[in-house]
Amino acid sequence: MAEKRDYYEVLGVEKGSDKKEIKKAYRKLAMKYHPDVSDDPESADKFKEISEAYAVLSDEDKRHTYDQFGHAGMGGYSTEDAFRDINFEDIFRGFGFDFGDIFDMFGFGGGRRRSQAQRGDDVLYELDITLEDAAFGLETDIEVPHKKVCPTCAGAKAEPGTETRQCATCRGTGQVQHINRTPFGQFVNVAPCRECRGEGVIIDTPCHECRGKGIVRETSTIHIKVPPGVEDGSRLRVSGEGDVGLRGGPSGDLYVLISVKPHKLFERHGSDLIYERPISFVQASLGDEVDIPTIGEEIVSLKIPAGTQPGTSFRIKGKGMPHLRWNGKGNLYVKAKVIVPKKLSSKQKEILKEFADVSGKEIYVEDKGFFDKMKDAIKH
Repeated sequence: MAEKRDYYEVLGVEKGSDKKEIKKAYRKLAMKYHPDVSDDPESADKFKEISEAYAVLSDEDKRHTYDQFGHAGMGGYSTEDAFRDINFEDIFRGFGFDFGDIFDMFGFGGGRRRSQAQRGDDVLYELDITLEDAAFGLETDIEVPHKKVCPTCAGAKAEPGTETRQCATCRGTGQVQHINRTPFGQFVNVAPCRECRGEGVIIDTPCHECRGKGIVRETSTIHIKVPPGVEDGSRLRVSGEGDVGLRGGPSGDLYVLISVKPHKLFERHGSDLIYERPISFVQASLGDEVDIPTIGEEIVSLKIPAGTQPGTSFRIKGKGMPHLRWNGKGNLYVKAKVIVPKKLSSKQKEILKEFADVSGKEIYVEDKGFFDKMKDAIKH
């Protein structure tokens, strides 16, 4: 299977483009590759590609997920999910194209759904992970409470073995019409039937499990995959694992909000890590070779040059966090933290006093005007 191209590249737009620019770019390409007008033998495939790109980039939630995880983040979307709620009719109005052809092209029928069908609510689940989990990825099961179809009545709302009867008020349509006559003409108002609450049937014996709602709240075990390099605040989308829809509508989605716990050794900045390495005054003065931990179990060696000043940073390439959108890793920055001992032995004091006698009272500062600046600052 050919590797998918970047959606922004497919539409020929920049990553920061707004919705208007994305819509304009798609419309231009659609006029070129729509099978009704194009002679290109590959026009159908190209049209599918640009339509899929537009369906994702024109939707705020889908685009947010794609910007974070690329095509890997789209794994939870079915083809129909990608086109959900996209108004192609508005885009092709006036050009003689049937927007329903787009849905037929992808094999899931016309784009119009039943007016009474209602999509289920999305569900948010917060997941705490460690920095190690974020670095190497994580597969885990989570327990998610959400609304599901009643297992007893299978969503029929009636007690199994009992019968329902057609609503006499709406004659099974679930809707009633109210005609209002005014001096300006006759107006027809269509509303859900109050007798059957829009169901079209009367249930005399409601299901004991769901009390006639057809829906119960239960906890499901859902397996999720957290990709390497995920950041704090990222959202993973699991298609169709939200609350069940009403009247045949699709289920909502599950959004897993990632919270990365603080680490005792490393501070994270994007794909880079910062580690403070305590060293002694002697090591900073004379230089040394020290061991440095990484986010894995690997220990790397770092050379501390003689004369290292407190706060000096050293870069270790490729020992940071993985990048989400491309291969490779960030860097590990080691910050030297010179530790001054609070207590000294008699021998240590003797050696330091001897060092002070040899060194004198002069302090070497690279900026020769340091003390003059300090005096001026005190005066003012």
